[in-house]
This record gives sequence, C-alpha cells and structure tokens, in this order.
Amino acid sequence: MSASETTKPIGAESFPDSHSVSGSSDTSNEEGWEDVEADEESQPVVGLFSGQVFPDARSMLKECKEKYNFDLLKIQKDFDLDFLDSIKLVNYVRSEVKSGNNNPDVSSKSKFEDDAYLKPVLEDDALLYSLDELADDQGEESVPTTETNRQVNELQEKLEQLQTQFSEYRLAVQKSMDDQLSKEDEKLAEATPKPSAHTVDRLQEADDGYFVSYAYNAIHESMLKDAVRTDSYRDFVYENKNVFKDKVVLDVGCGTGILSMFCAKAGAKKVIAVDNSNIIDRAKEIVHDNGLGDVITCIRGKIEEVTLPVEKVDIIISEWMGYGLLFEAMFDSVIYARDRYLVPGGLMAPSHATMRIAPYADPDFIASHISFWNNVYGFKMDSMLHKIYDEAVVRSIQPQSIVGESQIFLTLPLHTITVEELSFLKEFQVKLDQDIDALDGWAIWFDIFFMPSSESVLPENAIPSEMSKKGIVSFTTGPHGTETHWQQTVLLIDHAKDSAKQGSQSLKKGQVLTGKVGYEKTEKGSRGVDISVQWESDSNEKGVQLWSLQ
Repeated sequence: MSASETTKPIGAESFPDSHSVSGSSDTSNEEGWEDVEADEESQPVVGLFSGQVFPDARSMLKECKEKYNFDLLKIQKDFDLDFLDSIKLVNYVRSEVKSGNNNPDVSSKSKFEDDAYLKPVLEDDALLYSLDELADDQGEESVPTTETNRQVNELQEKLEQLQTQFSEYRLAVQKSMDDQLSKEDEKLAEATPKPSAHTVDRLQEADDGYFVSYAYNAIHESMLKDAVRTDSYRDFVYENKNVFKDKVVLDVGCGTGILSMFCAKAGAKKVIAVDNSNIIDRAKEIVHDNGLGDVITCIRGKIEEVTLPVEKVDIIISEWMGYGLLFEAMFDSVIYARDRYLVPGGLMAPSHATMRIAPYADPDFIASHISFWNNVYGFKMDSMLHKIYDEAVVRSIQPQSIVGESQIFLTLPLHTITVEELSFLKEFQVKLDQDIDALDGWAIWFDIFFMPSSESVLPENAIPSEMSKKGIVSFTTGPHGTETHWQQTVLLIDHAKDSAKQGSQSLKKGQVLTGKVGYEKTEKGSRGVDISVQWESDSNEKGVQLWSLQ
C-alpha cells in the first residue's frame, strides 16, 4: 500500500522451515534434489493432524495411530503403495486436514491418486523424505540379525535409489504444475474482454505484492498498536458476548488472528480465520500457543477460492478498511464472503461505515510539500513538481487545517451494500468557518460503527462520540479524534488547472462550497482508487480535479 506522503509499513521453535505451510513448491530451485546425503540424525517431522513437531517420523506416526486411529504404514501395505503413491497419500491427508477435515477418507486408493497430490502441501516436508525408510522398517521386523551386514553394504545402493526416486518426484511435480498452468492459460485466453498480457502480469504482480506485504511483522505491529482500532473490535466483541456465544464466526483477512481470538474468548463455538499471506502460519502458532486451537481453524488462501469447513456462518468479522476507506479493495472480498457464507439475518462486524469530506487549508504544508522544490539549497528543482498534485497524500493533519464543517457523502450499510455501489459520484455541501487566503485542498476520512444486530439502523449524520454515549461501539479516523494508522487522505488542489486560470482566491467565513466527490477503481482488478472532486463556491471559485490513491 502506498501514497505519496505516507504508506502502510510492509509488512517456531528450532525448526521454523519444517512447518511453514506453502501453497506451492519452488520447482525452479533444484538445490537439495541432486545431493542427497546420509544424515545420522533424525529429521524433525510435523504431525499429520496437528502442528506439533516430532523428533522423527516414527514417533509422529505412532501418535497418528494412537490418537487419530490413522495407520499410514498399514495403508501403504494394504494398497501396495509405491514411493509416489505414498507421497500422494501424505499430501492428500495434509490437504484434507488443512481444510478442516481431521478424518480424511482413505478407504480407497482412488481418493488420493490424482497427480495434484504430488505437489507438497507442507514446505520441506521431512515426512516425504522418510517414506522409504519407513517402508524398510516394516520389513525389518522379520529380518534376522545375521543380515545386518548385508544391509550396511547395501546402504549406498539405497541412497542412490532414493536420489533417483526424488528426481522422478521432482519431474512429476513439475509436470503436474505445468499441466495446471496450461489449463489456467487456456481459461485466461477464453476470457472476455481480453486484457493485454502486460496488464495481467502487472495486476497480478501488484496483487501478489499486496499479500506479501502483509506477511511481515511491521504492518501487523502498526495495526495492533493502533489502540483506537484494536480496542474497538475488542470492546464490541466482549461487550456483546451474548451475540457471539455458541456462534460460528468467519474472520476475513485474519492477520495475526487477534479478532478470531477475541471471538473465541467471547464464547464462539467455532471461528474460521482466513488469510492469503504467510502471516497465517504465525496465526496458527499464536492460536495454538493460547490454547484456542480447538475453536479456531486457520485457512490459507483468498476467501473467493478456499473451501470452508462449514456451509454458513452466523457472524463475519473483518478489519478490511484501507486508506480513504476503500483503498486495497479488500471490502470486495468481505462482500463476497457475506453473500456466500452469511446466514440470513447474520451479523457483520463492523456493521456501518461513513465517509466524510471537509475543506482543507494549510499554508505551512504547501510550503514544505510544494514550494520547497522551487529552491533546494539554492537550486531549482521544479521538475520534481511533475504530477505532484495527481497523487492523494495520506498524512495526519492538524484540526486547525480543517477550515469548515465536514459532511458525510457516503454511508455504507455493510449488510446490504454491493460492490457496484463502491464506485460512485456523490454530492456534498460544506460551509467555511473561518477566512482563508486559499482553499488548498480537501480532506477525506471515515467513521466506523458496530451495531449489535443486522436490523439496526444507523442514525443520519451519526457521530462516533455521540453514538458512544448511547452504548454503540464506534470510532473516527478524522483529525479531531485520536490518531489512527489510517490517518486522513488529503487531496491538494492544483490551482493552475482551475478553469479561470487565475490561481487561488481568498474565501470568507460563512461561504458555502458545493460539489461532487467520486470514487472509482484505478482499473479493473486494481487495488488502487481514483478520487475526483468538482466544486464551486458562492463567490464563483470553482474547479475539478482527479487524484490517485495507490
């Protein structure tokens, strides 16, 4: 996430790599496939049915057999599985467990014969490296001790065999992925309208970068330390335990899982936490460390693509808000989740949002942000002003920079609003409360409300401070409230583009400004937003301008 002034920051024990879940394998990196060496020490193995790390595969399989009634070695023997079949079995079981099914159907070999199960579910899965050794152990129970020397002499031969098998496995995985990519390419080619390959690559790269940014600690630290944000979610959940008790809750974009844990502590029967970044691995550990693994299920993937372990949920909770409210387009995914999974009459938390606009004037900021480039250590750097007015600025502004009343230009009822309604052109009217030498721009922020029922109606022109007095949890991201990590979105006016071409004009207290503010996605599939404002005053100052927030 970025803006010209301020951006959201990007952002196990002894064997972290051995239990990090990955959606795909890196087939381009062949290091480790070609040089298989004997290792005298056992490899730690992640459990098939839990995130627990075992010292070796044997102890892990013993736990599977005793606790989950799952005997991998017996299944291997009953179905006469070869090396690749055994790999498919392991990946099938891990994929089922990852989807929330702790009792996968292994009644037939056909359940896991699809080549898709050659793709590892768990990155660097030590169990896959142990399959041959485990198969040999089955036969060793009846091997006379007199054959020990023969086994030692054949060690090198077995290692070479293992190397060959893993080479075959790598090639099989590559073929499976190539086939899958070919199918996706065919689907893309058939789609209409047909974007250019450059556009598809660019949008996909931006989308991938968006999820990667949420894999790092800094961004989650910033959000968790935002007490206005986090306290509001906590207060709503804990103050409405009767609403959450015995309910099934979906947390869209769960991050570290903090909202999911609030819900679990409030008495939710089941919480499903979904996130498409690597932070989901940390969330799983956090949930386990806090003893909530029996309530919270963490799933990696986009909400539009994953399969939930339930048909419907009673409550959807999500912290989806971006800069200017709609930057990131994450609310699109929340709407999808609502329409796909929420039961009739189910609750959205938060339940409402409002967007406000106000006139902005700050000569000091204009001097530091714009005029600064006219003389930098005695040098003219006017070229740095190129398109400087085209980008929305995200920053924390002083209350005195707001030189008039603010007005709500859009109310979002989360239970009913559609994706199409997130692109709009809305009218506004505000009055100046002081004299100003020039209107420097417009400030936009949003307010969030948590109503306890899907039937609750937000009062017209709702103000968080007033709603709080009525017992409704809410918060503002405006300049008159406590600062949040969202700050405010500032749209600086380029007076050189004013229709009159006369530059800025002074305005008096009491003058009325009317206009329209519009939001539109930068382009289809983009997470950026184009914001437009057209305005005029009763003294005939007017203008129209477009800004990008990306």
